[in-house]
Amino acid sequence: MKHIISILALVFVLTSCSSEKKQSVEEVIATNNLEKIRAKKNLLDEQQQLISSELKLLDAKIKELDPLEKIPLVTTFAAKEVVFTHYLELQGNVSTKQNLIIYPEFSGVLTQVYVKEGQLVSKGQILAKIDDGGLSQQLAQLQIQADLAKTTFDRQERLWNQKIGSEIQYLQAKSSYEAQSRAVNQLTQQIEKTIVRAPFSGSIDDVITDQGSVVAPGQSQLFRIVNLKDMYIETDVPERYISEVTSGKEVMVEFPILGKTVDSKVRQAGSFINPSNRTFKVEVAVPNYDGQIKPNLTAKLKINDYTNNKAILIPQSIISENAEGDQYVYIITNKNGDKGIAKQIIVETGKTQGDYIEILSGLEHEDEIIDEGARSVKDGQEIKILVIEDKK
Repeated sequence: MKHIISILALVFVLTSCSSEKKQSVEEVIATNNLEKIRAKKNLLDEQQQLISSELKLLDAKIKELDPLEKIPLVTTFAAKEVVFTHYLELQGNVSTKQNLIIYPEFSGVLTQVYVKEGQLVSKGQILAKIDDGGLSQQLAQLQIQADLAKTTFDRQERLWNQKIGSEIQYLQAKSSYEAQSRAVNQLTQQIEKTIVRAPFSGSIDDVITDQGSVVAPGQSQLFRIVNLKDMYIETDVPERYISEVTSGKEVMVEFPILGKTVDSKVRQAGSFINPSNRTFKVEVAVPNYDGQIKPNLTAKLKINDYTNNKAILIPQSIISENAEGDQYVYIITNKNGDKGIAKQIIVETGKTQGDYIEILSGLEHEDEIIDEGARSVKDGQEIKILVIEDKK
């Protein structure tokens, strides 16, 4: 009887374990039984280790039986000669040499302001009038005296030409006339300073002083006048580019705020190296036909500092470096169908363009270069080509 009970208990345990193995992970989790959940996890860990070991055995046998499994699989592309234009990227601010604060040249009350903010004006146009403090009346009196002096001089000159009168009378009349004329001209120039004129054509950006205010030369700001046609960008260029960045070089100017790009050229390249930061100044003219570009607007400059009409460009990611510091890539030799031999080529690199780099020496036009898989091959190793890419 005891033997029968023991056998039944063993059958029950085995049946219970078998049923637990058949239970899904979700079912075991649903029991909320910690022991069952741990048991299920241990079971799955054992199965994972077993499967991993079996996969390794299968991979090893496949490599032993299939010779192609030992050959690295790569993709390639043909080296092409292209036009390579390199750009030096800098940043600068828009400026204009016709952005001016107008000051008065005469002290007095600003009696008239003839313009408003935003108004377009032409060169020489009257912007304001300052009270002349009675100089106009003085000028009228001086003009009367000058006219009398001229009449006296004209008569004395006629008499002198007829040999009538003395030379001293003639010279006194001439001197008096010239003195009166100079006095009139001097006072006229003083009165002219009471009229404020536009120094160049542009727009009145700001009317700073109101009508009726007392103004003084060199102290009172009257107007800001701006001309948006002759705009330029000034930036600092590192001294190592002094031979590449010269007048006439093409420039792409980007205005991120406006979302626009314009083509321009270097208008002026400075000849002075700033000793504090080892840079020189460059001016780039900016066409502003629609008037959207304003002074102090931030701009990104791409200055063409180098062009190679027969350049070979390759991805930087496929270049490796040996212990001597030489850079190298792999090309395909002895190609037969989709198979070939990898050959290591030492290359000399130049300038970069995004993810690509210029090859100065080592590669020739139409050389087939290993791309994907380049890091896993060795010099002289047989390889299999999966895809021939078209790098543009």
